[in-house]
Amino acid sequence: MFLSIFISPTIFFFLVRIRSRVEVPLIASSTIWEIKLLPKCATAYILLAEEEATTIAEAEKLFKQALKAGDGCYRRSQQLQHHGSQYEAQHRRDTNVLVYIKRRLAMCARRLGRTREAVKMMRDAAVWQRRRREVNQKALILILLMKEFPLLSMFNIHENLLEALLELQAYADVQAVLAKYDDISLPKSATICYTAALLKARAVSDKFSPEAASRRGLSTAEMNAVEAIHRAVEFNPHVPKYLLEMKSLILPPEHILKRGDSEAIAYAFFHLAHWKRVEGALNLLHCTWEGTFRMIPYPLEKGHLFYPYPICTETADRELLPSFHEVSVYPKKELPFFILFTAGLCSFTAMLALLTHQFPELMGVFAKAVSTCQD
Repeated sequence: MFLSIFISPTIFFFLVRIRSRVEVPLIASSTIWEIKLLPKCATAYILLAEEEATTIAEAEKLFKQALKAGDGCYRRSQQLQHHGSQYEAQHRRDTNVLVYIKRRLAMCARRLGRTREAVKMMRDAAVWQRRRREVNQKALILILLMKEFPLLSMFNIHENLLEALLELQAYADVQAVLAKYDDISLPKSATICYTAALLKARAVSDKFSPEAASRRGLSTAEMNAVEAIHRAVEFNPHVPKYLLEMKSLILPPEHILKRGDSEAIAYAFFHLAHWKRVEGALNLLHCTWEGTFRMIPYPLEKGHLFYPYPICTETADRELLPSFHEVSVYPKKELPFFILFTAGLCSFTAMLALLTHQFPELMGVFAKAVSTCQD
């Protein structure tokens, strides 16, 4: 089986995610024989690292072997990329595989506590993305849309980089990364929106007081922080309950759905410590996040800064998350007390009118009894 030599990266990355009890052992055992026959097959090492490794250290070792093999394939295809469209496609494939390996190695280093090394590797992956831009001349429009790193959002390297920089408390570097990716033309995520809110909250949260703000009003910096929080909550309204520990966290699922409960769990699981580290940030979030829903009266029909909230997220999240977890749904807007009181009064009056029409004598006796009791 020499599938990994010829398949595209998209199909390969899909195969890597297969979790069938029957198919995974078959694929993994075939991959072992493939490595014995072709030790320079990078994608085979990736498959083993994803499916067979039982610890992060074992996965890192296999990814390093994949990096060695992938770098050789990249150099060979780089020399032949101008010989035709087939060679150019092969070079693009090898570049994608190499970037994927570098990202996975960076995540292994991050999980093993080597945060600075992980940041360095993530920045290195960004450099490879710039090389990828030089190769993909035919996708110039895509490159302009994706700014400096055309495929970075595909691998979410910038989100991993943001989390690692927050761990190092390198807030200036975090702001620099956000300046490139928190753009109206680029895809959004909970990591981007809530990290931007965290940075703006950090500037005012240590001195923020709800009582003082109600007396004097919000300053410009506080208003910017509140607007950033409202923007983040509109994108994913499930995150605040996990950050404020109003709902219990579970291990994040393997796959997540943008703007869904699964994304909220994954974000809070890795970023809760960063919010706790900033003094007063959670307090500011607690005081302001529910105000988002007053700005969007009909979130499923019309959004404010983003598209309307997708109604299909709940169904998809139920498939991604374990059965014991109570899936968070979009908070329903509560009706004002005046409307509820008016509806109740009208219903009671209508019921009295109906009873009086149907049983006039009985209701007359009842009315006399009530008047007698009042006297």
